[in-house]
Amino acid sequence: MILYGDYHTHTKYSRHGHGKGTILENASVALNKGLRQIAITDHGFNHKCFGVRRKDMAEVKDDILNAREVTGVDILLGVEANLTSQKGDIDIKESDFEFLDILLMGHHRLVKMESYDDQFKLNIANMIGSPYAPSKERLNRNTTAFLRALDKYPIDVITHLNYGYPTDTLAVARLAKEKGTLVELNGKRINFTDREMDIMASEGVKFIVNSDAHSPQRVGECNNAFNLIFRLGIPLSLIVNIDKIPKFSTKRG
Repeated sequence: MILYGDYHTHTKYSRHGHGKGTILENASVALNKGLRQIAITDHGFNHKCFGVRRKDMAEVKDDILNAREVTGVDILLGVEANLTSQKGDIDIKESDFEFLDILLMGHHRLVKMESYDDQFKLNIANMIGSPYAPSKERLNRNTTAFLRALDKYPIDVITHLNYGYPTDTLAVARLAKEKGTLVELNGKRINFTDREMDIMASEGVKFIVNSDAHSPQRVGECNNAFNLIFRLGIPLSLIVNIDKIPKFSTKRG
């Protein structure tokens, strides 16, 4: 079993020290660990503290081109976009696709939302509410926002599903399968149950194993996800970056 690529890694472009290393450092670690491909997916533009800045995207692209040349590792340029409204908006504009090879999306705190109502119902309500026993109203609201985002955008990967933001896992996964979106098995945390995982696998949902590395040494470190796969006997054919290179819908710029 070979992990061919890690498609959720952060760098210094996730600002204020949230990402620790450079693109070249991430790529160098990937090379040393035998990865053929990685993606640089810093936090989306509306993250108030850690978001990459649009004005820096050309510099990010130049750094990727340099790191490709130095290491020989294929490097995709992406972003981990943020959900910004109950209508399923995310912090991506049409013009951003000029740069993007891959588009990830997940829920994060400290994000500039589309309205105060969105801020309260999507951020504050989930910060103060239980992550384990959400009200039916909150669960439905969260789930609906995710489903609308999947309908609106060519999202390649849903990151750390349910982390700080409980949803109907199976509803999100089923639409993800229909849209060709991958459900991430995060190297740090997995926030759905064994039963949900078994059902998703039985229905042919496709998964991607990622590190969510915020420092270079963490690139390719996915033991949390591997342990789940082996413990539950998830077919490796459902994991798109084990023993093969995945294809993504987002077009290269």
